Amino acid sequence: MAQYFSIHPINPQRRLIHQAAEIIGHGGVVAYPTDSSYALGCSIGNKEAMNRIRIIRKIGEDHNFTLVCKDLSELSIYAKVDNDIYRLLKRFTPGPYTFILAATGEVPRRLQNPKRRSIGLRVPDFRIVELLLGELNEPLMSSTLIMPGETLPLNDAEQIRRALEHEIDLVIDGGPCDFQPTSVVDLISGIPNVRRVGKGDVSTFISSAHK
Repeated sequence: MAQYFSIHPINPQRRLIHQAAEIIGHGGVVAYPTDSSYALGCSIGNKEAMNRIRIIRKIGEDHNFTLVCKDLSELSIYAKVDNDIYRLLKRFTPGPYTFILAATGEVPRRLQNPKRRSIGLRVPDFRIVELLLGELNEPLMSSTLIMPGETLPLNDAEQIRRALEHEIDLVIDGGPCDFQPTSVVDLISGIPNVRRVGKGDVSTFISSAHK
């Protein structure tokens, strides 16, 4: 049965953050809040935990997971970022965006798009996630918490516990999140291509693409 931590979104309890990081480090799957919607996360190196998330969401091998990073410096370890892209990312991180970029050798092959060798990365603007990632000292392998057959992510931690208490190891209750997932922007070509419109404003990317 999943543990349940109620963590303050502005002043998170460090003891609970530490315990959450330990659960993830020991192979656990966690439901956690972000600046967009709730997500499922696990350690970047844990294939078994990743497969558990695939089973929960009923997604195939072609589903792209996202690496959730604590800051732009960490993101740059896992993605190939030139000066122009770095300046763009600096404007929009942290925030409710997922950026698709060319993966570096630090990204396990099983996480990369098999054809494009790309990876989705994001830096949330949410204190709980910031502290959790700092405790882990590595990104979270993550997927939006959208249940099979649904189009919107789960928003309420109690509802998540009822739905998944026997399938995950921890629910972090950080209060209600938005129903919107992140906006997804593909930067592989160097020209922004908006793949999904979510919480983050994408007007800048659309106008840049048409210049």
